[in-house]
Amino acid sequence: ACRCLPPAAWCPAAPPPFGKNKEAETIEMASALLWPYSAENRFLISRLSHAAACSKRIFTGGGCLRQTILKKQKIQEWGTAPFGGAHHQKEKQSMSDTILTAENLKFRYDAEQPVYALDGVSAQVKRGEFVAVLGANGCGKSTLAKHFNAILLPESGKVYVEGMDTADEEKLYDIRQTVGMVFQNPDNQIVATVVEEDVAFALENLGVPQDEMRRRVDDSMKMAGIYEYRERAPHNLSGGQKQRVAIAGVVAMRPDCLILDEATAMLDPRGREQVMQTIHYLNENMGITVVSITHYMEEAAQADRVLVMSKGHVVMEGTPKEVFSQTEKVRSLHLDVPQAAELRDELVKAGIPMPEGIIDTGACAQALYELLQ
Repeated sequence: ACRCLPPAAWCPAAPPPFGKNKEAETIEMASALLWPYSAENRFLISRLSHAAACSKRIFTGGGCLRQTILKKQKIQEWGTAPFGGAHHQKEKQSMSDTILTAENLKFRYDAEQPVYALDGVSAQVKRGEFVAVLGANGCGKSTLAKHFNAILLPESGKVYVEGMDTADEEKLYDIRQTVGMVFQNPDNQIVATVVEEDVAFALENLGVPQDEMRRRVDDSMKMAGIYEYRERAPHNLSGGQKQRVAIAGVVAMRPDCLILDEATAMLDPRGREQVMQTIHYLNENMGITVVSITHYMEEAAQADRVLVMSKGHVVMEGTPKEVFSQTEKVRSLHLDVPQAAELRDELVKAGIPMPEGIIDTGACAQALYELLQ
């Protein structure tokens, strides 16, 4: 049977809070309504309320004190070392060309229903690639993404992250250090009451030294364009600004692979362009593998490879030129094509000779310029 593991399932136990404040009590009450009672979910609630209780401690010494407590604490009931301990350092993996692999993956949210959200999906993502995943709503894009960092586990088939089986509970911590994910709704992953503290939240839990934490947080906020809001409360920011906070928090962890689940959906065109420039910088200059789920064809046109999904299957795969040159097939899947490709098709229908494979405005403008010579 398929299992859906809450984030708490891979976290070591936490020390008791230093004392609850109003934010901690609010988070605990809200969390109790969101998740059914279980030992794992109660732990997650305590982690969130602890984060609020430690407000203003991350960069003023409280974080270091908490790291010391964690390192000295013996966690027998979880059978694992605390955050930052030697046992939690990522194990050396044999470096291969493939970082993400899905083999005949099947998954359905309701085991009593015959319809699969993913029905025999097989796909690979190579290290350092920028892969765009397209498809109409309900085709399985987000479900596939959540399998790549073990938020969801296969009903049948296998998913591997750097050779680690996502069904192996002992590897969950390493898998989620390897694959960072940014969700469509930033409110789903913002937990602190101050922007810079939210960006630092995961780093503190990982036991990153304070000086390194400060540098990473500042760099990530500057790259995401939210440095000037670092002392603001996230709930006072716009939707797009919240999304940048969420992106900065994941980028600060320096994952090997970054998954964006429609992460630019709430941004205006300028904000989306700035965020995508940051993502491409991480991909091209820092070697971070990127899997981007998007409905923006212009974003997909800049990827190394495109996967198109429909009804739980991968139905098209190839470079952006190979995929978007099949405009009629793409439209039959209820998707748009880049505007440059659409313009090229209309010009051809009007009897104007245009080269094939045009998917971006630069290539289209160059072709038109040559025709006018």
